Amino acid sequence: MADPSMPPLPAAFLRFLEQNQIDAAVYSAAHALPRYVRLKEQAVLELVEIEEELGVKLTRVAWLPGFFSLPPDAQIAGSCAYQQGKLYGIDAASGAAVAALEVSHCDHVLDLCAAPGAKLCMVAELLGASGSLTAVDIAQPRLAACRTMLQKYGLGSRIRLYLGDGTTFSLLPLKETTKLPDFHLGAEGEISTDSRLEVLKYYGEWRPGKSRKQKRATKLAKHLGIPVQRGDEPELFFYGKESGVVGMKVVDLPQSKCMHSEATLQDGYDKVLVDAECTHDGSLKHIIKYEQWGWDTFERRFLDADRVASITLLQLQLLTNGFRLLKPGGTLVYSTCSFTKTQNEGVVERFLTNQANAELKEVDPAKHWPCRPGDLPHTLRFDPVTSNTSGLFIAKIVKRVT
Repeated sequence: MADPSMPPLPAAFLRFLEQNQIDAAVYSAAHALPRYVRLKEQAVLELVEIEEELGVKLTRVAWLPGFFSLPPDAQIAGSCAYQQGKLYGIDAASGAAVAALEVSHCDHVLDLCAAPGAKLCMVAELLGASGSLTAVDIAQPRLAACRTMLQKYGLGSRIRLYLGDGTTFSLLPLKETTKLPDFHLGAEGEISTDSRLEVLKYYGEWRPGKSRKQKRATKLAKHLGIPVQRGDEPELFFYGKESGVVGMKVVDLPQSKCMHSEATLQDGYDKVLVDAECTHDGSLKHIIKYEQWGWDTFERRFLDADRVASITLLQLQLLTNGFRLLKPGGTLVYSTCSFTKTQNEGVVERFLTNQANAELKEVDPAKHWPCRPGDLPHTLRFDPVTSNTSGLFIAKIVKRVT
């Protein structure tokens, strides 16, 4: 007898699951999975007040600091706590991927597939007022969502966002920032109007310098379905006020360029997160939305034969480039929200075959996590049955010092 809570999965998706030896019954847990939120550190002190406003109990996730679970039907978007940036939604499995990086004070971190931004916010929180965070995504609307999240939660001061291709991104972290020069202050400590204009040459939100004509042309091209041509260089999309000098061209940024011919990078990133694009079959909350959006849309976006055939190559390219930008001794975490072996262990195995200085490492915090081992040593898998979360695969890779 069919489980009445299981969403009516389309035939094409059921075939995809069967081909990848995934039990379709796992989707019966989709409607019962709790919601997860992360509370900013100072907001934890207001937990009782937040619970009263939401009208639900926030249950602390014992194995993941800062995370709380809520009933699956809990609504948070209209709450003052959410609107004031005290909490944000992020699945606990996704939080585990960030925790696996073990971000330390003063780390320089690269998020190679940053959108929609929840993991990015968590990394920014862990860094605090130290180090730097560089984020890349190829989709402009999704990168705009990242920027909105960072601004809403007050986490963007040490972040630079780039619109670009993660498989070819080649900019290194800026290890030092330019200090503000001495400006004239008024009697109340405010910066004078003239000096304020000077300050903006150094710090402040970076905005793309497109003319109205260029913006209209881009909008018209999108409306007509004409591909918008971009240069080979990533486009600087947002620059936090403590991320360096504002107003310089990307190619002029000091210590920024990484040559593809370099075998190792002494000045690479300390930590790299590659949460790669995938078929999203493990993201149960995402999957069940297509009950309303239409399964034909899901099949077109994620089950198209050409897309499925090419996606593992994209994942391998993202992983390879992220590793290239990692400094010796640094840590990379590769993750996807897919249940399939080809997009997870398969990609990692192909990568390790080509990288003699790459080594899979145990995720130390995972000793206390509700997850199961993957089919490669030290890899991890989250799923609704084992973890009470959506599906996620995690591999921690270290670049050996040679």
